[in-house]
Amino acid sequence: MPALSQNKPALLIAAISGRSLAAAARRAGFRPLVADLFNDADTLALAERAVKLAGALQSGIDAHRIVPQLTRLAGDDQPIALIYGSGFERNPAIIDAVAQEFSIAGNSAETIRLVKDPVSLARLCTELRIPRPDIRFDIPDQRQEWLTKIAGGAGGSHVKRADSDASGDGRYFQRFVPGRNLSALFLADRTNAHIVGFSRQWASPSREAPFRYGGAVRLKRYDRKNSGRIEEWLTALTKRTGLCGLCSADFVDSGPNLHLIEINPRPGATLDIFDNETTPLIREHLRAVTGTSVSVPAYADSKASAIAYTARAISAFPRVVWPAQTADHQMPGTSLEAGDPVCTVFATADSATGAMRAVKGRVKELAVHWREDFR
Repeated sequence: MPALSQNKPALLIAAISGRSLAAAARRAGFRPLVADLFNDADTLALAERAVKLAGALQSGIDAHRIVPQLTRLAGDDQPIALIYGSGFERNPAIIDAVAQEFSIAGNSAETIRLVKDPVSLARLCTELRIPRPDIRFDIPDQRQEWLTKIAGGAGGSHVKRADSDASGDGRYFQRFVPGRNLSALFLADRTNAHIVGFSRQWASPSREAPFRYGGAVRLKRYDRKNSGRIEEWLTALTKRTGLCGLCSADFVDSGPNLHLIEINPRPGATLDIFDNETTPLIREHLRAVTGTSVSVPAYADSKASAIAYTARAISAFPRVVWPAQTADHQMPGTSLEAGDPVCTVFATADSATGAMRAVKGRVKELAVHWREDFR
């Protein structure tokens, strides 16, 4: 992307990984100031300035150090707002702390609590007649019919099949519903939800994380009747909870029946496959947050993204000549644990099936670069 003029407004970004938000901010004409856990090569190239947040992928962002780090990152600039990505749902109090120092362009901590707490969301779904799988906190008798999750978890790595030891530590049980997964990206303005588009996701399972997020593909079309129902449900939830900005909702689609699995109250993993130059979604996100009318992009094809993981620990990641249509590149010399993400891969095709097939093929082709034992 070309360099941005200093006359462009600065935008603070905070997330586990800020690369996709930084790219989207630049498309929308902002100067991204990025705070995340990785500071990978792509993020550093996209950001005007960046800082590596204290914390870890497993334990999350350090709640005590984030405000001073963001303050140093902002420096003498006066960012118009802070947009946050993943990493805050398990501890919404961080948003409360950050909001005392910066203008938050996104959902409040209270809204996050309403939609991410499983009991709260279940109660809302019952009141609004939105189908949702049963939940419970005691270990079920028929464990094969249940999953166990961490409240506020993201990325699928926290989801497991239920067993006798899968309780406690913020976990709850959700009844398994067979069907295909479906994700709806939408813009909320605290009153209405405007569907941007639909995607299907797939898992990249490992022994420890059988439901680990693998990738997603943007659908060219989706059933109009179901789309209408979903928009009505999300509008009802928006009115009750005050949702604003770019959000997503995950469903299980079993043909005539849909079940809401969770709400992600911030821009997420599918931003890469929905953002475009014509209608930059960060611009629309900011409009939705401020209650201004929004525009929804139009799409003529399908785009997919996938995460490439390493199956084994690598003490020093090798130097790789990264091809086009890849991002989130690991830096040479980085130490990786088995199961860590290596990069993100993209593909575009005329159909969702073609895009998904292409992106999975690219992941396999790239893996040869780190499949050897580099310890």
